[in-house]
Amino acid sequence: MPDFVPGQRWISETEPELGLGIVLAVEHSRVTMLFIASSERRTYAANNAPLTRVRFNPGETVESVDGWKMKVEAVREQQGILTYEGNDEDGAPTRLEEMELNHFLQFNKPQDRLFTGQLDSSATFRLRHATLNLLGRLEQSEVRGLCGGRTSAIPHQLYIAHEVARRAAPRVLLADEVGLGKTIEAGLIMHHQLLTGRAERVLILVPEPLLHQWLVEMRRRFNLRFSLFDEERYAETGEDNPFQTEQLVLCSLDFLANDPRHRAHALAAGWDLCVVDEAHHLEWSEEQASPEYALVEALGQVSPGLLLLTATPEQLGKQSHFARLRLLDPDRFYSYERFLEEEREYEALADVINHLLDDPALDLNTLARLQALITQDLAEETFARLGNPATAAQARQDLIQLLLDRHGTGRILFRNTRATVQGFPARELLGHALPLPAAYRAAPDDDPAARLHPETLFPKDAGDWWKQDPRVSWLTQTLKQLRPAKVLVICAKAQTAIDLEEALRVAGIKAAAFHEGLSIVARDRAAAWFADAEDGAQVLVCSEIGSEGRNFQFAHHLALFDLPLNPDLLEQRIGRLDRIGQADTIRIHAAYFEGGAQHLLFRWYHEGLNAFAQPNPAAPAVFARLHGELIDLLLRPDPARENALIAEAARLSAAIQQALHQGRDRLLELNSCRNEEAGRLVALVQAEDADDKLWPYLEQVFDVYGVNVEEHSEDCHILQQGEHLRTQFPELTEDGATVTLNRRIGLAREDMLFLTWEHPMVRGAMDLIVNGGQGNAALSVVRHPDLDPGQLLVEAFYLVDCTAPKRLRIGRYFPPTLLRFLYDQTGDNLGALPFDSLIDQPRQFDREQAVELIRGQRKLITQLLALAEREAKAKLPQFVAESAKRMVDAETRELKRMVALKRVNPNVRKEELERIKEEALEMNACIQAANLRLDAVRVIITA
Repeated sequence: MPDFVPGQRWISETEPELGLGIVLAVEHSRVTMLFIASSERRTYAANNAPLTRVRFNPGETVESVDGWKMKVEAVREQQGILTYEGNDEDGAPTRLEEMELNHFLQFNKPQDRLFTGQLDSSATFRLRHATLNLLGRLEQSEVRGLCGGRTSAIPHQLYIAHEVARRAAPRVLLADEVGLGKTIEAGLIMHHQLLTGRAERVLILVPEPLLHQWLVEMRRRFNLRFSLFDEERYAETGEDNPFQTEQLVLCSLDFLANDPRHRAHALAAGWDLCVVDEAHHLEWSEEQASPEYALVEALGQVSPGLLLLTATPEQLGKQSHFARLRLLDPDRFYSYERFLEEEREYEALADVINHLLDDPALDLNTLARLQALITQDLAEETFARLGNPATAAQARQDLIQLLLDRHGTGRILFRNTRATVQGFPARELLGHALPLPAAYRAAPDDDPAARLHPETLFPKDAGDWWKQDPRVSWLTQTLKQLRPAKVLVICAKAQTAIDLEEALRVAGIKAAAFHEGLSIVARDRAAAWFADAEDGAQVLVCSEIGSEGRNFQFAHHLALFDLPLNPDLLEQRIGRLDRIGQADTIRIHAAYFEGGAQHLLFRWYHEGLNAFAQPNPAAPAVFARLHGELIDLLLRPDPARENALIAEAARLSAAIQQALHQGRDRLLELNSCRNEEAGRLVALVQAEDADDKLWPYLEQVFDVYGVNVEEHSEDCHILQQGEHLRTQFPELTEDGATVTLNRRIGLAREDMLFLTWEHPMVRGAMDLIVNGGQGNAALSVVRHPDLDPGQLLVEAFYLVDCTAPKRLRIGRYFPPTLLRFLYDQTGDNLGALPFDSLIDQPRQFDREQAVELIRGQRKLITQLLALAEREAKAKLPQFVAESAKRMVDAETRELKRMVALKRVNPNVRKEELERIKEEALEMNACIQAANLRLDAVRVIITA
């Protein structure tokens, strides 16, 4: 048992962050320590306390509690208390008792921890080595930031995210058609920008009904914890500017636009990136702008990055389209008249482009028109190659790529359509007309919601509405006929979903309810039970939020208990199953009361908009024009007027869709997803998924940190906090977590954590290892066939480190690099022996023996570390020169490309060019200032 004496200074091996401890009392085989720096008191069993005596040696510098320093020349011990003698900073002789040492002293440097006896296991040492090597590889991944989302590897989404997220301050309009995943694209961009440091503060603005959808999507898909700001959340902070209390904020447009105080605070909060959904609702004309438009315009002026999302880029008219482009780049889009003039100029080019894309052989007239339009961009040999059958195909592709880069709005506008993106299922409508119950015939004449959802007004004293509603009987019978197929049931109201779940349970059908009254955890459990293929629920009954933010594409039956008034909500409902990659036809079961408001709405969608059969991009515009008459007819039925309204809806829908087709921008479509590049990105993401290094690495992490692992099922594991958990492990709660590394399972089971190299649990664990002292000092017994037993070796790892702001992503050119040195006691370099060839043996030292061994060899170890440092310093200039060259070459290529692009495409902003130059200069300064740091040291005894 160590000899503890009150007044001695010791340090905790398990909690070095507590600072320097002082012995307060020793009694009954227990020792009490006070850690003054952290105001903590600990009591330990004296015979096995995880404590190491702090003892400085001659030549070292110590610091007093008053802040003055002295260089130690001699150490005296009297009655167990050390006194240090030496000279202070002025050279004057002085003394310092150990009780007067600075309480805040910590020993995190490898050599400090080694010589104070804070020794880690070989497993921890190896884990640190593996972590640093992995970080270097991950920093250089071309798809970094794009792999960690709970999303499928869909080409057009990855292409857009990769193209946009790499920009320092992206300002783009995401305008993919409904169902193609604009929210996912925005999430990928935000995830990438936050992970790589391009952005730190993000504001998302959405219409009020979409708040929950965005909150869930960002949290469940991208592990981004946005704070939802409403009046209550805003008031409870008590800060001068509540928005500055959070880095990631989500709120409604109205919340900011309609309150001058909210608006002022949001503008002053300092955002790196603003994201605005449903941007087509921002109204603008040259005479005036809506409050919402003015708000986004003001935010765009103070925020470097701006993402606008809309599914209707031009359906609401060219002026509306210009208004959104104007928000992104007011210098470029400064005049609506000039914008229209450019559109007319582009029409001639668009016609030639269509010929280029469609005609097997270009006639001389088309070639002449093309050359007249863009002579300055094309060398004469390009046209010669087009005329040669042997080279025409490749020349055509080269020409298309040139046009893609240099014309149109492709730099700031991305628009994919279902016509260009393949992989969607067919839809089949199964409509069911039912008699209108007498109890529902007296709905109010001034409330369309009551007529569409009559169960909400059912008298409470008349019993359970679901026992008298024929829709429930129809649903029960339909579900029994479909067994065991999974069925998603959606209705408008939470209480309706609750009552339906009860009705189905009474009928002997396994069903789960999913509605806004449940906690997010409870919703996860309901969704997980529905997703379980073997023992799960056959049915998930959702309120309207069930059509927001969730993916149930493993099912292919959708039962619509009622219909929403807004066509966007109908498409969202169907879109929960109608996803890219859905293998089965989506069968839509829709019940309605014959002759009532529901019947009219069913006809409106089926006959007027054809919205059940396929997404209708014209539907929002048709609804905007005719919704007043539609609502009037829902309240006051008139068969003749109903037929006329549906006919007008069909006519308008056809006209708008025809105009959209005629206005197709083929160049924009190609630029929104370059297939070859998109395919390459998909392959890279799939290669990351197939990499088998993550789980073995995590098993090492869990073993070192005391996390228990149990098998759950194939590719799934249960994590629990172990009895010997060393610290609060990132993202692991007291209840534990179920995890999977399989993307397919992760997409179907949102109750599980989907672990990738980018998941916060993995990144948090790696940060814990690298930023702490864990594993940077060790004593090991190893065996190697080329080493005689009984030798003492010193293994040192120096980190070639380039410190730079995160936003520069310096790791692309200068990743963290480990230099390994291995010396025997004569100073011979044994670095040719691979790290993994040194086989660890069971540890043969107790702690006191280990400390004595290290201290006895301190002089030799110090000499060998000095030798390693000299060799490392000699190698540093080569690393700096090679990294600087890689950076300069890459940034110069990018700058030249952008300068050439700007000459013909004004959508390239001057700020982008300046940013490339500034960042290159900044990166060069950081690279030139790169330094060396001893990261880990291990003393080895050969067996």
